[in-house]
Amino acid sequence: MPDESVTQAGAAASGRTNRHADSQADRHSGNQEILRASKQADELVVHYPCKYVPVELLAGFGVGCWPCTYEAHSFEEADQLAHPNLCGYGKSLFAYALQPEVHALVLTSCCDVMRRVYDVLSGSGAVEFLWLLDLPHLRGPREAARFRGELRRLAEAFSAWSGREFNIAKACASFVPPVPRVDERVTLLGAHGPLSLVDTCRDELGLPVENGTCTGWRLVQTPPPGLVRVPGPACEHRAEHLGSAARGEDGLDRFLDWYADALLNQMPCMRMNDAADRKRLVGAPGQHGVIYHTMKFCDYYGFEYLEAAKEAHTPMLKIETDGTRQSAGQLRTRLKAFDETLRGMAEAREVAATRRTDTDGPVYVLGVDSGSTSTDAVVMDADEKIVASVIVRTGAKASAGAAKAVEAVLERAGLTDHDLTLRVATGYGRDAIPGMDSAITEITCHARGAHFLAPDARTVIDIGGQDSKVIHLDEAGGVLNFVMNDKCAAGTGRFLEATARAMELDLDEFCRVGLDWKHDVKISNMCTVFAESEVVSLVADDTPIADIVHGLDMSVASKTAALAKRVKAKPGYLMTGGVAQNVGVVRALEDVLGAPVATHEDSQLCGAIGAALLGLESLR
Repeated sequence: MPDESVTQAGAAASGRTNRHADSQADRHSGNQEILRASKQADELVVHYPCKYVPVELLAGFGVGCWPCTYEAHSFEEADQLAHPNLCGYGKSLFAYALQPEVHALVLTSCCDVMRRVYDVLSGSGAVEFLWLLDLPHLRGPREAARFRGELRRLAEAFSAWSGREFNIAKACASFVPPVPRVDERVTLLGAHGPLSLVDTCRDELGLPVENGTCTGWRLVQTPPPGLVRVPGPACEHRAEHLGSAARGEDGLDRFLDWYADALLNQMPCMRMNDAADRKRLVGAPGQHGVIYHTMKFCDYYGFEYLEAAKEAHTPMLKIETDGTRQSAGQLRTRLKAFDETLRGMAEAREVAATRRTDTDGPVYVLGVDSGSTSTDAVVMDADEKIVASVIVRTGAKASAGAAKAVEAVLERAGLTDHDLTLRVATGYGRDAIPGMDSAITEITCHARGAHFLAPDARTVIDIGGQDSKVIHLDEAGGVLNFVMNDKCAAGTGRFLEATARAMELDLDEFCRVGLDWKHDVKISNMCTVFAESEVVSLVADDTPIADIVHGLDMSVASKTAALAKRVKAKPGYLMTGGVAQNVGVVRALEDVLGAPVATHEDSQLCGAIGAALLGLESLR
């Protein structure tokens, strides 16, 4: 499979690669620097969001093409122009197109969102040259012939607007032959992949990452030698010697006769009626894992992921973005956890091998799990015995909560900081804790901690303050697969706390009262805000509190069971995290999963225990 660096024909035609990661300051802020540079050079750039946009045809007019891989800082303008439930990529396109540096934008009718973006932008007059290419969803000869007509109309309109003449030699020179990759790598598949997502994947993963999203690969075959008198990339340098046959109507028609079919019949996107060829994208030679990207409010690639996850033997991670950088921290956690899964727990242990050399005497390792609600700390000795442990509220700052937890656990252990051999952090706040020797994701740490607490566990269900995780383990406690719900607080500790407040119950009472339920109550909303309103309405209707709480417990259990199904979870189940103390949720999970769900007195400390254990093992 080709790498993105050799398949962005438009970028090659304009003398640029399709990444600008050399500028660290701008790598996550869109394409502004490239746009400014092209404007200063008086170079015309056509922007495009779809692999079916004819960038090679446009290159024949001597222009560069650039994929729309922008992430907006906000959707304020987009929400004013269109419906707020427009997909995140559609909103980001609005923000992108409204930049003053964008003068030419070519869209395709690949989906209703693209049509809506075109309609709104066309009415606003924000873009000087705006074109909607009608894209067939079939790929037969008749569709290719109709597509040829669409390309011809685009070429005529662009020539009239730009005042440029088509040159078949320049068009041919823009093609770069697709080169299959067989090296060890991870493939990013699915919906539009912004540059920041690609960069984050490359930062967090230990293997090379290829961008196979619908704005990453353009698998267009190279033109036949007979299409122009000088074949291959050299033809651009000989263009002035080719005469009128390389220019004008004759060259355009000959090019389109071949090109329309080649462009339409590249690797299909999910909007094509026949997308069966896409099955070859998973499990290719050298592919160690697949990161599958979907876009908020768009289901097409979500459908493909579900099918691929059922059949594929290649490890897969599903991520969702919304066209902004709002979930960047959570995204890095998931990617790093996936990397640790691919490399194996043995290498994760090596990350922690930073033994302090200024300590003498017994070995003590500190494990700190910095979560959104609580920060847990454990001190473990060389015999894997827990010397001391504490659980404190995280509060407003992860670093302050961690400092409080470390101080408390050292005091309880009768130790000082100088006595510690190694300090290992985990959890969302792991990178914000000063003085740590290393950091490992909570996925790997929970897996190791769960295997320590319950060696027979094959599935870890961790429901914390703001997220839920299900981790499928092998017999040695290694991570086979995992899934996280981290887009909102639905089905988490925060969800339960909010609904408990709505019923004026303290958490201890809330955990027990649902066990005495008599009648089924369905809670239809998993959104914390809407569920709270639904609970208030049920209370107003004199619905028994026990029935309401049981309904809430069942809604959390059902959502968690859906996550477990995605990782092919199986017994035995071990529940960790703060919600493990909620016996009502545990019982509901047993009912939904149809199997016992174990807990442990140290379930909430599981992540910190795993961090300490991994630290100990790195010293051996």
